Amino acid sequence: MTGYFDLPDLIITMADQHQEMSTNTPSKSQTEAPEKEDIRMLGRMLGDTIREKEGEDTFNLVEKVRRTAVSFRRDPNICSADTLNNLLKNLSRNQAISVVRAFSYFSHLANIAVDKHANLAYRSALISGAAPEKGSLNYALDRLDAAGVPGAAIKKSLNKTFISPVLTAHPTEVQRKSTLDSEREIARLLAEHGSSLTPKESKHNTEMLRAQIAALWQTRLLRYTRLSVADEINNALSYYRTTFLRELPELYHSIQEEISERYPESADGIAAPGSKSKYLQMGSWIGGDRDGNPNVNADTMLHALERQSHLVMEFYLEEIHNLGAELSISSLLNHVSPELQELANTSSDTSLHRVDEPYRRALIAIYSRLAATARDYGMTTLPRSEVGTGEAYATPEEFGADLQIMIDSLNQNAGELLVRIRLGSLKAAVDIFGFHLATLDMRQSSDIHERILTEIFATAQVEPDYASLSEEKKVELLIHELSQPRLLYSPFAQYSEETTSELRILRTARNIREQYGKRAITNYIISHTETVSDILEVYLLQKESGLLRPKRKTGSNTVLDWNEAEADLMAIPLFEMIPDLRSAAAIMKETMSIPLVRELIRKQGDLQEVMLGYSDSNKDGGYTTSNWELYKAEKQLVELFNQMGVRLRLFHGRGGTVGRGGGPTYEAILAQPHGTVNGQIRLTEQGEMIASKFADPEIGSRNLELLVAATLEASLMPEDENKKYTDKMRDFESALEEISALAYQAYRHLVYDTPGFTDYFFQSTPITEIAELNIGSRPASRKSSRRIEDLRAIPWSFSWGQCRVLLPGWYGFGSAITQWLDEEDASVKNKKIALLQSMYREWPFFESMLSNMDMVLAKSDLAIAYRYSELVTDRNLRDTVFSHICAEHQRTLNSFEIITNEKERLVNNPALARALKDRLAYIDPLNHLQVELIKRHRNPGNNPENLDARATRGIHLSINGIAAGMRNTG
Repeated sequence: MTGYFDLPDLIITMADQHQEMSTNTPSKSQTEAPEKEDIRMLGRMLGDTIREKEGEDTFNLVEKVRRTAVSFRRDPNICSADTLNNLLKNLSRNQAISVVRAFSYFSHLANIAVDKHANLAYRSALISGAAPEKGSLNYALDRLDAAGVPGAAIKKSLNKTFISPVLTAHPTEVQRKSTLDSEREIARLLAEHGSSLTPKESKHNTEMLRAQIAALWQTRLLRYTRLSVADEINNALSYYRTTFLRELPELYHSIQEEISERYPESADGIAAPGSKSKYLQMGSWIGGDRDGNPNVNADTMLHALERQSHLVMEFYLEEIHNLGAELSISSLLNHVSPELQELANTSSDTSLHRVDEPYRRALIAIYSRLAATARDYGMTTLPRSEVGTGEAYATPEEFGADLQIMIDSLNQNAGELLVRIRLGSLKAAVDIFGFHLATLDMRQSSDIHERILTEIFATAQVEPDYASLSEEKKVELLIHELSQPRLLYSPFAQYSEETTSELRILRTARNIREQYGKRAITNYIISHTETVSDILEVYLLQKESGLLRPKRKTGSNTVLDWNEAEADLMAIPLFEMIPDLRSAAAIMKETMSIPLVRELIRKQGDLQEVMLGYSDSNKDGGYTTSNWELYKAEKQLVELFNQMGVRLRLFHGRGGTVGRGGGPTYEAILAQPHGTVNGQIRLTEQGEMIASKFADPEIGSRNLELLVAATLEASLMPEDENKKYTDKMRDFESALEEISALAYQAYRHLVYDTPGFTDYFFQSTPITEIAELNIGSRPASRKSSRRIEDLRAIPWSFSWGQCRVLLPGWYGFGSAITQWLDEEDASVKNKKIALLQSMYREWPFFESMLSNMDMVLAKSDLAIAYRYSELVTDRNLRDTVFSHICAEHQRTLNSFEIITNEKERLVNNPALARALKDRLAYIDPLNHLQVELIKRHRNPGNNPENLDARATRGIHLSINGIAAGMRNTG
């Protein structure tokens, strides 16, 4: 079989994914042949399935579409658009859907093969003793060693470090869980394929692969109903089963092991299983992020924690059971500690067969207590029944203490190796995940808080119209009320549904903390923070809900001091828009200067988190200005927090696309201004990026290791290398300030000042069809409008990625550079060019910014984008906007050439360049088909076929296929 399903080099997903660990050895050529063979094999199996299920004609049609699309990519002039259009127009609805599915599934299967060989290449490099790869812990430690950073400093840093990837439910994950599960099984079978199998086993493996691919082809790609929040919670939990529950504890152990070997004189207790250090923990927004999502409420928060706790309890119970099989140690042969013997004696087990097996008896006692705990948390079905009854654990620390008794006893009696089998990892898991699994963040928009307090103040007859007050008066009133012992809320008054719901959510957070532990909910994120009052409002709402409480005055049991209050939830401002980023430091300075707030921060360990929004700042001001304003805000915040004696933790709201802060995480962390990381970082993981990074346990482990390694480097590497560039850095920053202003003008001129641009966007992209696609519980827009300002940044970026413009990742830069270099004096212009080139070579921030933009430009395709522009009914509007886009695209390419001295894209990343060259040629057909299907759907004519549900599903299938191929699209 030849053709579409027998392709070499189709997809290198790990490169596009910015596989954060470079493949030093073995070389690509060494791994290419087996990888190609696996892709060919999976392609042949898919082709056989299509032949069997859809017929020879369908298979041949797929191949014809592929050849025509490839010809169009190679030379649109030779293969005219008319040729391609005529082919696609003549496809029936069913034919179009079959072709879309064929291209989509082949991309999925090729991704699986590439991921397998990325893992094999990584393992081969480790086995061969190759130099550590960038992003690995060993690479970071080598760099720190070379810089003279002692092991003691690394230990101290790790014990104060806090890193948290936060899973969010943003609707860019277009695959169903059923599809993901099927692909995981194909990945497992493919990993076995070619290994040491007998002929019989090999034949069985091949048959099972064929069967799974046939099942995948017959599995519905799309959801008929919109995802509920409960669905999103369950989807996220699948990654804990696959990766986090086992890989995180193992990562802790391997880091401890590596540091102990390198620095034996100073590494005792560094982040070891069972230590108090919890430097890497999981977070979640799923079920708690209600900003613009009316489906998130108190019930979803409760459901999220219930499902999370049930999952982690099931894991603990299964691990305790497995330990019972492993720890068969007899007290007739080995000593045990008195504490272990005492624990064993609490067991209800009376079997004579286990009289001399204290560890098993101790585990039976632990299991019974854990089972009682699980039932307290609402579990009705346990993996297996317990022996006897036990008192439920009040906290995970109690459970961990019993495990520590076992660990200590084994360590004291030559049983250290037995700890390593499972017990040590389980203890680490308890330390990391507790009974809550992941910390659930709460998020709501500041305008909602203002509405609620306006109603509460008016009902309490304190202030008739809080919302109309000046900012100064608002702050004055809020500080006054925070110091009062009485509450404003009355259980006997009538409140609006919104206020009642929001207050119930806060009270539910208090109950969740009491039930599942304080780590279950610790953060309250304030979207659209624009003023000091936006932050104070959340403190007051906590007070009204029992989450902010006074302390009793010294020597008194009755007198309360509201100036000595404690807040359960950290109020975290989220600065999103360009003006907000510019005001961030000033807002935080004024807020932290309020004595009550400063006292609350002191009780948080003199630590305050600030969240920065990459997505909305980009939609507001464009890629260049967004990046620059984020950089400046970070520097200003670091300087301010250092002056005020408060540790800063930045929470980076990054998305999948470059336009939403996406790109290589390792480079992004190291490109942060010096001092901004300092051992504290949180960052969002969104949409399909979660599956790309964490669906495979090995890849997931490496991505988690990367976070630790990058944070250590960014926190501990001395600044000496940059000190000699102090004057030059001022020139760099001054230049980028001017360039950013010009880029902002160019971007705003197109997006917000061009008449009809909104119509162009809604007609030339599949934004309307994306909004209809059941890929998330959150609406595509915050308000019922077509204004770009109200549109969420996720569908904004997602839509531009679908039509291959990827405008949020580059627009404005070319105009800015062109205007900045527009000098009559040639010597001045040459000096500016030299400065830009120095910025690219010597400034990690600028180099990273351009590297990400380079990748976006390599993915964009204006020939395909033009076909989407033809969807715009107003020809003058179409020509005007598209000509702006084309001209800016060319200016940006020219600017890249000036700065980098390279005409081609991705010269410094040949693996990614090769991958894109191969991949995009086979995503193109999906784009062409999508345009054709959208034309039919929007202009059905006399053909009712174009308006039925299957026609709509065809469009949605193409969205799925393009997103799967592009990967970082959301």
